[in-house]
Amino acid sequence: MSSKQLPASVAVEQLASIIGENAVRRWDNCTPSQQKAIQQVNSCFQTPPSCIIYPETTEQLARAIVQAHCHRWRLLICGSGSKLSWGGAMAGIDVVVSTERLNQLLDHAIGDLTVTVEAGMKFSQLQSVLAKSNQFLALDPVAPESATIGGIVATANTNSLRERYGGVRDQLLGISFVRTDGQIAKAGGRVVKNVAGYDLMKLFTGSYGTLGVIAQVTFRVYPLPPSSTTVVLTGTAENIFPTAAAVRNCALTPTQADLLSASLVSNLQLGQGPGLIVRFQSIAESVKEQANRLLEIGQKLGLQATLYSATQEVDLWQRLQKSIYSAANNGAIICKIGVLPSAAFKVLTQEEQKAVIHLSSGLGILQWEKETTVERILQMRSLLEANKGFLTILEAPPAIKEKLDVWGYTGNALEIMRRLKAQFDPNNILNPGRFVGGI
Repeated sequence: MSSKQLPASVAVEQLASIIGENAVRRWDNCTPSQQKAIQQVNSCFQTPPSCIIYPETTEQLARAIVQAHCHRWRLLICGSGSKLSWGGAMAGIDVVVSTERLNQLLDHAIGDLTVTVEAGMKFSQLQSVLAKSNQFLALDPVAPESATIGGIVATANTNSLRERYGGVRDQLLGISFVRTDGQIAKAGGRVVKNVAGYDLMKLFTGSYGTLGVIAQVTFRVYPLPPSSTTVVLTGTAENIFPTAAAVRNCALTPTQADLLSASLVSNLQLGQGPGLIVRFQSIAESVKEQANRLLEIGQKLGLQATLYSATQEVDLWQRLQKSIYSAANNGAIICKIGVLPSAAFKVLTQEEQKAVIHLSSGLGILQWEKETTVERILQMRSLLEANKGFLTILEAPPAIKEKLDVWGYTGNALEIMRRLKAQFDPNNILNPGRFVGGI
């Protein structure tokens, strides 16, 4: 029986009998903000979802997924909903599944530097727990106060900290997820070194909830650095980019290092022209020495330099992320981009858009005003692809997303992705249409 044959009221009743009435919220009882967020990702909204469900255990989650699989209900899988607008539009939703109540700390092996949590735990909550042991999870996701751990993994979301610690997958040691047949599967473990095998962690990282519902994750964690200083250099493009190349090729070991467009530098009131922002974290002596070496490089090239530490430094990095992401609430277009690090200057000097590009990886974020045309976006995508990069639209008004392939994927793995989707989700019920190629 398909979802079209099953009245919404019946779906609500069946799910309530499985996971409890308190775990099911009818659509007409949802808050306006919840309804608006879900409408953003739902392209066929003539009939709204019947409800949002909040399983409180992995077993409850598994039972609900089995029911959806049997009836072929289309599911929108999410955590707190902070990144619901990312990805492609979905072809109608029958039930929304939130992992928000799967939010328990399961294990923290302080001596082994590992932590295991349920997928719905808030990132900020986990960092607070780890800080009590002088440790932290080396990720810096969008909306850190509301982002859930499962959502961070599903969208592979981290930012400047990848300079030192790598991406989400680099820190993920184990994962537990619910398959569409209700079976609970596991990969990896709770130790830093693990046996070889098929890398399901890599497969699920950045899969946008299209292969299974993440229930638990295990991460490696790190000791909190004892000292931290950030150096900001601004000036002409002719001097900033050689400085960036020198940082990439010398013995400095920053934890965060980004190139900033002139527009973003101005918005943050850091100076004039494009900028380079570099953070050093280690013992105090090492931080001081590295910061001074970078200041010397900048001084030789006539760049303006500013040092930040303590609360001013924390505030600077928070303002940087808010400046590049928060404008989405006003209709701005926000894209994730990638380019050869050596070609970053071609992007940052193109227009007056705000942009940040991570120094070593070439990954970054680009923001346009809502008046930007489809043609300008396609021109930038072509430029990036010509330099072995990409442009993926994260946030944009519906009129823009309707005219563009938000992913812009040009690789040769699409058929493999489709076969994997068919194997993991044969009835195509998990976030259908949200991933690359309409998967």
